[in-house]
Amino acid sequence: MKRQSAWFVGLLVGALVLPGCLFAKRDFTFDEGITHFETVATQIEYPNVAAPSGHEVLCAYEPRRLNDPEPDYWDMTLQEAIQLALANSEVMRDLGATVIRSPETAETPFGPALQETDPQRGIEAALSAFDAQFAMDLMFEKNDRRLNNTFLGDLGYFQQDYDTFQAQLSKRAATGSQFALRKYVEWDNDNSLGNEFADGAWSVWMDAEVRHPLLQGSGVRFNRIAGPDAEAGTYHGVLVARVDTDVSLAQFEAGVRDFLSDVENAYWGLYYAYRDLRAKVKARDKALDVWRRVQAWEQTGRRGGEAENEAQARALYLELEQQVQDALAGKPRAGEQSSGIGPFRPAIGVYYNERELRRLIGLPPTGDRLIRPAEEPPVSPCVFDWGEITNEAIVRRVELRKQRYEVRRSELELIGSRNFLLPNLDFVGRYRWRGFGEELLDPYRNGNPRFDNAYADLTNGDFQEWQLGLELSVPVGFRKGHAAVRNAELRLARERAVLREQELQIMHRLSDWVAEADRAYAVVQTKYNRLLAARARSEATETTLQTQATPITADLVFRLLDAYRREAEAESAYFQLQVEYALALKSVHFQKGSLLDYCGVALAEGPWPTSAYYDAAERERLRGTPLPMDYRLDNPPLVSQGP
Repeated sequence: MKRQSAWFVGLLVGALVLPGCLFAKRDFTFDEGITHFETVATQIEYPNVAAPSGHEVLCAYEPRRLNDPEPDYWDMTLQEAIQLALANSEVMRDLGATVIRSPETAETPFGPALQETDPQRGIEAALSAFDAQFAMDLMFEKNDRRLNNTFLGDLGYFQQDYDTFQAQLSKRAATGSQFALRKYVEWDNDNSLGNEFADGAWSVWMDAEVRHPLLQGSGVRFNRIAGPDAEAGTYHGVLVARVDTDVSLAQFEAGVRDFLSDVENAYWGLYYAYRDLRAKVKARDKALDVWRRVQAWEQTGRRGGEAENEAQARALYLELEQQVQDALAGKPRAGEQSSGIGPFRPAIGVYYNERELRRLIGLPPTGDRLIRPAEEPPVSPCVFDWGEITNEAIVRRVELRKQRYEVRRSELELIGSRNFLLPNLDFVGRYRWRGFGEELLDPYRNGNPRFDNAYADLTNGDFQEWQLGLELSVPVGFRKGHAAVRNAELRLARERAVLREQELQIMHRLSDWVAEADRAYAVVQTKYNRLLAARARSEATETTLQTQATPITADLVFRLLDAYRREAEAESAYFQLQVEYALALKSVHFQKGSLLDYCGVALAEGPWPTSAYYDAAERERLRGTPLPMDYRLDNPPLVSQGP
C-alpha cells in the first residue's frame, strides 16, 4: 500500500508542477515556437544521399555559337552510333526525357533482374515456399500460485520449475503435402502430491507428422500455379512467377527496340540537317553574288532602277542568311516528345540535331568534334513479301509475345481458381515415440533401474503413439470460389480479346508502313526530277544575267533569286524524302518485330557466377556416362555396349 501511495503522490505532483512551469513562460515559449515553426516549415530539405555525377555531366563543353570557328568533324556511321548508344545507356533514353517526368517507368537493364529477385513475386520467392524450415524454442518457466482447494492444506500452494525445448524440421512438397519431424524435451519439478521423483522428471518424445490435401490444395499443377496456402484470387506460384519474368524480358526488349528506333531517327535527322544547311548555304552564296552584281551596276553610275533592285536583292539575301543561321543553330521543338515511329518531322539546325543525337547515345551535350553522319540513306527499292512479313509480325512482334504471356497467366489463374471449388479434405497421420526418466541422459545404460533416464526409455520403444484421421472444412455455397472462377474467366476473355485487337492493329500499321515505303521511294524519284528542273531553271536564268548587257531589271533579279530559293527548297525536299524512305524501311522492320536484327543487335543474358558453372559440371558428372545410342535402329539397345 505504501508503494502504491508513493507512485500516486509522485504522479500528482508532476501533474501540478509541470503545467505551472509551462504557464510561467507562456509568452516567450509560444512566440518562439511559432517563429521556429514558420522557419522550419518554409525551409527546403535536401536528401542526404551520395549521388555522384557522371563524367559526361561534369566535363561538358558550353553550347556552340554561330560565330564559333568551324570545328573538326567526327564522321560517325549508324552502327557506331548504335554501339555507343547501347554501351553508354544504363537507362533507355528518349527525346521526351521520360526519366525526368516519370522515373519509375524508365526502362533499364535492371528490370528483368529486379523481377527475378523480387522477394514477393519472383521465381526464387515462389520456390522458397517449398524450402525446408527449421524452428526451435527453449523456455524456462517458474510457477508459484495458490490453488483454490482447502482439502489440500499446505499442498494448496503450487510451486513448479518447468523447462521445455522444442525443435522442428518441416518440408512442403510440390503435391501440397506437409512433412514434419519434431522433438520435445520437458523437465518438470513441482510439489504435486504423489510425484515419483522428488527432484523432478524428464520427458522426451519425437513425432513425425504428414498432412496431405486430398481435394483443395492438392496436386503439383495447382501448387506450382498458386503456391501453398494460397487464397482464391491470389496466385504466387512458380509458373506465374516465370510468366512475370518473361513479361519483364519482353518489356525490356521493347524498351531497347524503341531506343534504337529513336537513335536511328536522330541519326537521319542530323543527316537531313546537314543537307538542308548545305542547300541553304548554296542559295545564300548565289544570292550574295547577285546582290554584289547589282551593287556593281549601281556604282558604275548607270540609272535604271538599280537602287530598287539592290534593295530587293539585299532583302532576299538577308532572308536566306537568316535561314542559314537557323539551319546551322536550330531551335528546340515546341514540345519534347519521343520521335517514335511516326512520320518524319524534321527539326532544323545542325547543332540542335547533333545535341539530340548526343543525348541519345550518352555523350556530353557538346564535344571537341562535331558529329557528322558518314552514311547515306538507301536509294535502292526494297520489296517486302506481304505473306512472309505478316507471319513474321505475328510471331516476332514483342507486344504480341508479351500479351500471349498475359493470356498464359490468365489460363493458369483459371486452372488454379477451379481448385477452390473443392472442399478442404486433409489426411493427417502422426507417429510418436516417448521416453520418461529421472535424468535426461546417462551414458551407463546397463544395470540402471527403469526410468533412470529419459533417452534410454525413449530408445526402448515401450511408449509409442499414433494417430490417423481426416479433417474436412466446407464453405457452404462456395461463394468466393465461384467468384474467383468467374473473375478468372472474364480476365482470360479480356486478354484474348486484347490479343486479337493487337494483331489487327499491327496488321494495319504494317500495311501503312509498307505503303509508306512504296510512296516514299516513288516520291524520291519525283523530287529528284524536280531538283534537276530547279537547277536547270537557275542555270538558264544565270545565263540570261551573264549575257545581258543592259542594266539588270527588277523582274530579272526577282526571277533569279526565286530560282535560287526554289532550287534550295527542292534540294532540301529531295533529301527529306530520302530520309523518309530510310525511316519507312526502319518502321516496317519495327512493325514486323525484326528491328533489332535490322540494327545488328542481339539480346543475351549475362554470365552466371563461377560457382554456378562448377555446380553444373558436377551435376553433369553425377549423371554418369550416357548410353551409346544408334539412331539407325528402330529399337536402340537398353544396355550399354561399352565405350
